Amino acid sequence: MNQSVHNKLVSFIWSIADDCLRDVYVRGKYRDVILPMVVLRRLDALLEPTKDAVMEELAFQRDEAGFTEWDENGLREASNYVFYNTSEWTLQRLHNTASNSQQRLQADFEDYLNGFSGNVKEIIEKFKLKSQIRHMAAKDVLLDVLEKFTSPDINLTPFEKLDSNGRKLPELSNLGMGYVFEELIRKFNEENNEEAGEHFTPREVIDLMTHIIFDPIKNNLPPVMTIYDPACGSGGMLTESQNFIVDPDGEIKAVNSDVYLYGKEINDETYAICKSDMMIKGNNPENIRVGSTLSTDEFAGTTFDFMLSNPPYGKSWASEQKNIKDGKDVIDPRFQIQLKNYWGIAEDADAIPRSSDGQLLFLMEMVSKMKPLSQSATGTRIASVHNGSSLFTGDAGGGESNIRRYIIENDWLEAIVQLPNNLFYNTGITTYIWILSNNKTANRKGKVQLIDAGQLYRKLRKNLGNKNCEFAPEHITEIVQTYTDLKAIERTTDEGIAAKVFDNSDFGYHKVTIERPKRLKAQFTAERISALRYDKGLKEAMVHAYETYGEAIYKDIEKHKKEILDWCEKNELNLNAANQKKLVAKATWDKQALLLEQASILAKIISDEVFNDFNLFKQKVDTVIKDQKLKLGASEKNAILNAVSWYDADAEKVIKGTAKLTGDKLEKVLEHLNCKESELADYGYYSTTKKGDYLTYETESDLRDTENIPLKENIHSYFLKEVQPHVAEAWINLDATKIGYEISFNKYFYQHKPLREIEEVTADILALEKESDGLIAEILNF
Repeated sequence: MNQSVHNKLVSFIWSIADDCLRDVYVRGKYRDVILPMVVLRRLDALLEPTKDAVMEELAFQRDEAGFTEWDENGLREASNYVFYNTSEWTLQRLHNTASNSQQRLQADFEDYLNGFSGNVKEIIEKFKLKSQIRHMAAKDVLLDVLEKFTSPDINLTPFEKLDSNGRKLPELSNLGMGYVFEELIRKFNEENNEEAGEHFTPREVIDLMTHIIFDPIKNNLPPVMTIYDPACGSGGMLTESQNFIVDPDGEIKAVNSDVYLYGKEINDETYAICKSDMMIKGNNPENIRVGSTLSTDEFAGTTFDFMLSNPPYGKSWASEQKNIKDGKDVIDPRFQIQLKNYWGIAEDADAIPRSSDGQLLFLMEMVSKMKPLSQSATGTRIASVHNGSSLFTGDAGGGESNIRRYIIENDWLEAIVQLPNNLFYNTGITTYIWILSNNKTANRKGKVQLIDAGQLYRKLRKNLGNKNCEFAPEHITEIVQTYTDLKAIERTTDEGIAAKVFDNSDFGYHKVTIERPKRLKAQFTAERISALRYDKGLKEAMVHAYETYGEAIYKDIEKHKKEILDWCEKNELNLNAANQKKLVAKATWDKQALLLEQASILAKIISDEVFNDFNLFKQKVDTVIKDQKLKLGASEKNAILNAVSWYDADAEKVIKGTAKLTGDKLEKVLEHLNCKESELADYGYYSTTKKGDYLTYETESDLRDTENIPLKENIHSYFLKEVQPHVAEAWINLDATKIGYEISFNKYFYQHKPLREIEEVTADILALEKESDGLIAEILNF
């Protein structure tokens, strides 16, 4: 749409709000009237030319055919659209015949709304238009609003028309309608100090996406095509894709192809806009559904040839989790995947990103609806817009990383295109187009192309919200050509395009856990064993209770129960019901008292000697427990040992046990670790003087570290080169290894800028000297 025409139309519509609604609605509520009236007038204007034909068909069905229920097919044929209106009214007739009676106008208006076909009635219901009509009638402004929207100087139809002066008013296309809608939403929300929330996709971005999706197979398009958008908004991406395919003057010229559009939208207003335009374009409005794409698999079992989307990013989906997960179990098959672990064994994997950002779930929704090659020789092609978090957030084994891994290891990711900042209307952040296909050409198999088009743009003369730049047609051509040719382009300046081609495995890494031995000193002291009076998880509350009530806490804790719990609440300890019950239970206090008593016996016998070797200390404790017949289970003994020991780098290593590795058992371990017997120490098995016996050590969790090692690099070689020289006692915990995937545009396209020469910096400083009355020279002793 021409920018001046767009601005003029938005200004005209905005003036309706200011002229008619100023004293009736607060400015933030203008949208409740303006948006549905824009849609209604758009539909109404299309039905005006065929109004008489519809009424004749209605009379025929009623009077001659004697139908008790209307034949919708006949009415649709008469109206030339998939919707119709059986009332005697149009908006123009309502205006022309209106009297001073607002009640009569309201009744006629409601009769007009009730005359619409069911698909339009749903749109009216989503907008809650009837209640707005009643409110405007009560405030005596309904006729004023009607007069504005029936003005000959506004054109909300997809056809040219003449204004009151005989001048042509350009048509309003589906995408143009989306632009107007987006601009009105932005203005309304600015008035209401709200964020727009929706990220309407600019025309040139859709143009780029359609070229990338359709151009590579333009000579092999299926005769019947289905296109799906799981976050379709006002439907611009769907209808522009359709236009791109069937445009007789376009590059593809698939004018004889049947194109079917499908979409889902959660916002009632944008859904109503989308559905109305589907009806206007002759598409099946029943293929557009309203509701949460993530909560309900609306098109379960359906696959699509093409999918394009700009799903919401940075948006919480916490309220929808109950429909996707039951506890830790994923119950929605769209998000159930299997991945191979480090050993090559397929396992169920978590494909659920963090609840604060659900954009990758929309990508998985599209992946789940890819058409297998057994159904279609062309398979499915996907283009989806995301922000940077989809590239790298999430650790190895986490939901985001697993989704990336699932897509890349299945060889579906063809390319990712980085877009310029400030290209979208309601966000200035960096965005990316992901291009997926389950039918890669031979030269793309096992490859992913990254295209940095972040510096490829032209500035707008005037900002549109956050949008201050756009792609020119030649930019789109350059990006598409770079993609089509699978080019690698080095950027030599700060401008222009850059591209690189990678193997799939270049984005993967092993997250390897590096362990270090626990080294403990130990000593019985009154201070250390006194901590055993309290349960570790309830320490703060138990310390308060004991210091307040003393030994009385053991005699009658029930007496002090209320005061203790009130103190916990007052101090915001946030104890759950189970811990509250545990805190004021006599059994809890008795258990800890017995533990303290047993520890005191051990302390008295072993004394306060400091042990530098925890292994000897533990043996001595075990001996005393046996000799004194102390009633200590494994957990109680460990609680005492933990209370009187601490990490010290100079202490001896704490032995976990001795592994006997000989014969077949040794061979299995070596095969499992893929190492030689001489390398076992690098995996935590340390040989002793006795052949076949290998010591293993307890690990110190506070010193545990991880290394992200590229898939193409050998883990053991990396360990010997990057870890062992710095931490000689470390070893690899191979069983904890996880596989992750991330994509870093900054790393791949970083350009080093050398620091300026000192002479140049000095010259600049001295140039400032002339503006500072000699202060710089004085400071620098020049």
